[in-house]
Amino acid sequence: MSQAKKALNRKNGRGAARASSQAKTYYNYIGGEWVRASSGEFFENFNPADTRDVVGRFPVSTKEDVDRAVAAAREAFDRWRRTPAPRRAEILFRLGNILIEKKDRLAREMTREMGKVLKETGGDVQEAIDCTFYTAGEGRRLHGFTTPAEMPNKFAMCVRQPVGLCGLITPWNFPMAIPSWKLIPALVCGNTVVIKPAEDTPLSSINLVKACEEAGVPAGVVNIVTGYGETAGAAITANPDLRLISFTGSTETGRVVASACAERNAICSLEMGGKNAIIILDDADIDLAIEGAIWGAFGTSGQRCTASSRLIVHKKVYKKFVQKLVERARGLRVGDGADAKTEMGPVINADAVHKIMGYIEVGQREDGARLACGGNRLTKGEHAHGYFIEPTVFADCAPSMRIAQEEIFGPVTSVIPANSLEEAIEITNGVRYGLSAAVYTQDVNRAFHAMNETYTGIFYVNSSTIGAEVHLPFGGTKATGNGHREAGTQVLDIFSEWKSVYIDYSGRLQRAQIDEVKLGE
Repeated sequence: MSQAKKALNRKNGRGAARASSQAKTYYNYIGGEWVRASSGEFFENFNPADTRDVVGRFPVSTKEDVDRAVAAAREAFDRWRRTPAPRRAEILFRLGNILIEKKDRLAREMTREMGKVLKETGGDVQEAIDCTFYTAGEGRRLHGFTTPAEMPNKFAMCVRQPVGLCGLITPWNFPMAIPSWKLIPALVCGNTVVIKPAEDTPLSSINLVKACEEAGVPAGVVNIVTGYGETAGAAITANPDLRLISFTGSTETGRVVASACAERNAICSLEMGGKNAIIILDDADIDLAIEGAIWGAFGTSGQRCTASSRLIVHKKVYKKFVQKLVERARGLRVGDGADAKTEMGPVINADAVHKIMGYIEVGQREDGARLACGGNRLTKGEHAHGYFIEPTVFADCAPSMRIAQEEIFGPVTSVIPANSLEEAIEITNGVRYGLSAAVYTQDVNRAFHAMNETYTGIFYVNSSTIGAEVHLPFGGTKATGNGHREAGTQVLDIFSEWKSVYIDYSGRLQRAQIDEVKLGE
């Protein structure tokens, strides 16, 4: 059986592919040209809300295709890095305007291939727009700094220089926003790139690359190859010419990427899982906290690394909170994200359904946990041909339960009672991840205490655990990543390297740390 057919079966959970002569065919973009993969094979991508709908046919790329893309990036590198950063930025500003013009169409196509509701896909495209404009502004602010030298008649400063060729491996849940977080700073810093998007959502990344082409990004600076992680992804992580690999995805795959990079001493930037908590204290605005919990737990069908998969509630308001939460969750309209009335769309594929339903079974078996609502796959009527799961709430959970410890990546949240703020903070920190956390309280002292004591990369007060903005650093601690941050100006430290420069105009040898400097010399 071909690689494409195997992957198709894995995605759709059935043994036969649905051929579609009407589905549009897409190609890799290498060296400024749209080309077929060397395999000659294509895989079909399906709408997760209705698997009868074929989004398109995409190339099954091999190591040969990755190598061609890397060669194109290598050929374009010197010209691109020598282009003044403000000129590079001007192209990126044009890209931002193109994305604005095409936003509605790009959002609709993203909903079709990924499933989340139109408001969310519109937000995904908007985040790419925001990232593009914000980061393009750094084209005139790629600041180094000057500093006094130890010796007289000597000048000291540092500047940024591009890393080189970058491999970008991106996930399916934010198929334009996350690629933009990597692509735009890489370009403004003077790097060239090869992108491998997730096989579940290649179209949104191709749309981003098409917009780059339209904006005037030179041939070879941006290249995209579609395909599967075990072939195209592995070829990217192993390619010796790719100096940096930026990966967003699961912690397990991130370890594989990190190991491959370590083998060849490549720079590795990882953004991985999360098991995020909202703390709801006894003085919280409960209705506001409910809205935050619903948005955090069930936005994008819970398929966010920042999803609010744990709700830690003070016992004084626990019963009231659970009652209102369950009522709201039961009332959510689940369906095709293209329908304006839909509040929660499908999960991404058959594998996701299997994993999420498996965790729901685990939760039902765990001693003490109570399935308060949901727990079922929806398979009838409008849901008959999609990957729909009810919004699911487990109440009365213990912090050590698997559903309260492991990343489920679906519309499932666990409610955990706590006696105090200190206990809630201990529970929040008691997982292997450290991405995002939040607290709902009217007491500024308790808010600041929680902010200070939670060991996460992102923290919210009176807001959900999701909703990061592009001008602040994004990333987490512990198993969430390897310490790098995307977004903000901090992302420039991933895609550039520092060069320290010393200019001695004394006309003689001066040995720093050795020669004695006389006062007034």
